[in-house]
This record gives sequence, C-alpha cells and structure tokens, in this order.
Amino acid sequence: MRILFVADIYARPGRRAAAECIPRLIQERAVDLCIANGENAAGGFGMTDNIIKKLHAYGVDVVTSGNHIWNRADFVRHIGQHQRVLRPFNYPKGAPGRGSVIAEDRSGRSVAVINLQGRTFMPDIDCPFQQGRAEVERLRDETPLVFVDFHAEATAEKIALGFHLDGLASAVIGTHTHVQTADERILPKGTAFLTDAGMTGVRDSVIGTRHEVAVGRFVNQVPTRFKPADGVPYFSGALVEIDETTGKALAIERLQIPVESGGADAGDED
Repeated sequence: MRILFVADIYARPGRRAAAECIPRLIQERAVDLCIANGENAAGGFGMTDNIIKKLHAYGVDVVTSGNHIWNRADFVRHIGQHQRVLRPFNYPKGAPGRGSVIAEDRSGRSVAVINLQGRTFMPDIDCPFQQGRAEVERLRDETPLVFVDFHAEATAEKIALGFHLDGLASAVIGTHTHVQTADERILPKGTAFLTDAGMTGVRDSVIGTRHEVAVGRFVNQVPTRFKPADGVPYFSGALVEIDETTGKALAIERLQIPVESGGADAGDED
C-alpha cells in the first residue's frame, strides 16, 4: 500500500499547492491513504473548521498538527468533534482532542496514525519516546500499519525517535522546521524515516513568511506579526510504500513539486 504524506501546509499558498497536487498524486501514484500536517494552514498559524473541510475535499484522510494547533481558540473549543484531526498525542491528559486514530484506506484496510511532539526547544510536555512507543504498541494490536508524524525541532531528537520505533512503526516522518531534509531511508528493522518533510508553501520565504519581515525581526529584535509570503508555492512531502501484511516499509520517496499555477484554493483565510 502507498501512503502520501503532505508536509506542513502554510497559509493560502500552501493550500493552493495542496489543492493542485493532492488529487493528482492520489490518482497518478495510486495512493491508498493521504495524511497532511495542517497546523499552519490558516494564515500560517492554526486551523479552522472551513480549512479542515477543504483539506478533506482535496483527498486528505487524516490531518496532523503540532504546537500551533492551539493558536485559534474557536477551533480548539470543539477540536474533539473532528474525528480525523490529530493534536500531538503526548500532551498531558485533559488536553482537548485526540492524538491517534485508526483510519480506513481506499481499500478498507486499517491504518493507525499517531501525532507526537518533541521536547527539545519545544514546550516541556510528556515524553514522546515513552508515550509514543506505548501507543504504537497498542495500535499494532489492531493493525500492523502505523504511521507517525513527529513534530519536533531538533534533528537528533527526530532521528532518535526513528530508531526508538524502528520495527514497530511503518514510518516516522518529521515535521515542524519547514526545511526538507535529504536523508530519507528505511531503518534496519523496516521503518521508513525522513527527518523533516519540509513545507508546502512558498519557498522564496523564511519558513513561509515574507523574508523582509522575518529579517527585520532578527535585525531589530522588535516583535512583528509574520505575514505569509507571496510567490510560487511548492508541494513537499513523502510517498511511502508499505507491505500491508508485515507493516514494514518497502520504499520512501521525497517529494518537492513547484506549482506555477498556484492551484485552485480561493479561501478567505490567508
């Protein structure tokens, strides 16, 4: 089976790239399940109900996230109503929403998806290694197909989690930095791994924001509201092929596709 993972969708340009590429890739590459990180889909910070509907309409089966999922209070208040939207699993008990889900692919096979968040240079939440492994082992009682989105800052932490879950998870794909790494591989025990899938958004930017605004903030140290960059968006992510019986990865391919037309999304949110 094939799982398409869409890297962090950033604001309207990222949604436009997603609208253009996801349906085409699902058809051309015979994708069975599509997972997308959408934590920055609404103006670069958070998500909205309307945007979640759009992502599902493009073909996204499960939406993962990270620390920015909490940026829009209106969405957080009823996040639990979204059955296929995940917040990081290792937030403390009592946090709204869910951190893992078992979804059906286009052939009716069960695929488990879990969202984890790192702690290095990030909020000090529960341990992703202990919490993540326990949950992956639990999910494997229901299906050998387990996909992990690890939203973390430090490359070492992401790589360490990949080895920690090697042979248990079918794939561990990193998100958060918005910069795609070139280290895709299958780990020794059969887990597909990529330190960071990158960003679906404007490449000529500072991780999605207008470069002049970001540079000014670094130079002057004056807090400034970031604004999404304009320009040619790139679709970034990975395509993972998995043995449906064993749950072991067979192949992983990095994706980075320029979208000159900008796609078809004309939503209100930036």
